[in-house]
Amino acid sequence: MDKLGEWMENFTQGIREHVKLGTKLSETLKGKLRLGARILQVGGVEKVFKQNFNVSNGEKLLKASQCYLSTTAGPIAGLLFISTDKVAFCSERSIKLSSPSAKLLKIHYKVKIPLGKIKKANESENAKKPKQKYVQIVTEDNFEFWFMGFLNHQKAFKYLQQAALKLHR
Repeated sequence: MDKLGEWMENFTQGIREHVKLGTKLSETLKGKLRLGARILQVGGVEKVFKQNFNVSNGEKLLKASQCYLSTTAGPIAGLLFISTDKVAFCSERSIKLSSPSAKLLKIHYKVKIPLGKIKKANESENAKKPKQKYVQIVTEDNFEFWFMGFLNHQKAFKYLQQAALKLHR
């Protein structure tokens, strides 16, 4: 019973932190509904992964987690995919960019990190708010990616560690 209580506490804390990172509660909820609808339309999370990223033969999706990617413009909500070959992130909403011809383009913000390029993965917490957990991925060229607002950050970090361990064996 204690384990269930602890799991529920961690899960509700994860939801609270995930929702707090959004700009407005109503926008966050609309985004989650859009994401859910998109996942259903495509036919599941694995198909969303395959649709957005080149998937090699034999590559398997290990875990998909809703989270935020920290950027200089602020956190971007999306899905973090951990596979046997890569860690990838795709924003749940399109972002607007100007093309060289001054046309406004709407694209999903994507990040793809081959496991072989990951130097290390760390978990950390906000010193002032220890319940706010972060996952940091550092690449071989010392570029840092910070992910936060996981519904279950421990599970996502565990799968990330497993993927990295399989690669380095």
